[in-house]
Amino acid sequence: MPTSQLVTTPRLAIHTLVAGPEHAPVVVLIHGNCSSSGFWVPLIDQLGERYRVIAPDFRGYGDSEAAPIDATRGVRDFSDDLHALLTALHIDAPVTLVGWSVGGGVAMQFAIDHPRQVAGIVLENPMSPFGFGGTRDAAGTPNHPDFAGSGGGTASPDFVRLLAAKDRGSEGPTSPRNVMNTGYYKPPFRVEPALEERYLDALLSTRTGPGFYPGDLAPSPHWPTVAPGTGGMNNAISPKYLDLSRFAAIDPRPPVLWIRGADDAIVSDTSFFDLGFLGKLGVVPGWPGDEVFPAQPMVSQTRAVLDAYQKAGGRYEEVVLADCGHSPHIEHAERFLAALHNFIAGA
Repeated sequence: MPTSQLVTTPRLAIHTLVAGPEHAPVVVLIHGNCSSSGFWVPLIDQLGERYRVIAPDFRGYGDSEAAPIDATRGVRDFSDDLHALLTALHIDAPVTLVGWSVGGGVAMQFAIDHPRQVAGIVLENPMSPFGFGGTRDAAGTPNHPDFAGSGGGTASPDFVRLLAAKDRGSEGPTSPRNVMNTGYYKPPFRVEPALEERYLDALLSTRTGPGFYPGDLAPSPHWPTVAPGTGGMNNAISPKYLDLSRFAAIDPRPPVLWIRGADDAIVSDTSFFDLGFLGKLGVVPGWPGDEVFPAQPMVSQTRAVLDAYQKAGGRYEEVVLADCGHSPHIEHAERFLAALHNFIAGA
């Protein structure tokens, strides 16, 4: 079992799960939005047999200090927090980063900021390098100059309300439990009951508000009438502030494993969490059409940046798991673990 530590850094106190031999190669597990390090259990126990495993909670998630997120820095708050954590833990050797969803974006940002501290990168269903919402092509071109359709105003108000209330029920599609079981995984997959409650705890640890999830918003004259604010998670991953295309030019260039579920409902070229795609389906009224606001091609955007990385001299491998949603390390745990072991050995 991992040990739980509250690590004091100059930036904030970061709750971290730690496992494995102290002098083994280090693997850092970076969780996604509306989650915490709790979603890495039991993977932490399995990895801890070979590696020193570090699994921190983002600021405002899990049991880390509730320091607000400056969205105008993109995900640099998280990259800087991770660097401060590794420094406090006296980890100097290059580490393998495993980033899930938003955590994939944090891993890429950390590699941009500190390329010599990275031995390898595993991107598990990573968000697009151009953030979430409001862009139209593989180059991340915004649909509108104010980046309407991204940011804090894109979250379901009912989901945010139930999240803030720590609701554990299963009434309605926007209950946190149902969002987890239908969005994080491909139905009818479901974890065993005790683990489901632990994962729900991790989801419900998300702090809400203008500086946290989902963040504030600004009005827009463009459909869908909301644009990014300046604080909180969903604004930090708005393309207004986030552009990870510089990843293609980092030096040195660690190997990359891009592993994803073929049926991901969250990060996809047809994402059920993207207002462009939901508008096309008629779920969000007033959609102005593909010419004005197409669905964001999230997977195509990631591939474009990784292809540029490869062209510059890096290397990556893409592994697509059939019958799998947003969480391969949970839905196909054995295959994910085997791929991770093989990648680390090769790196």
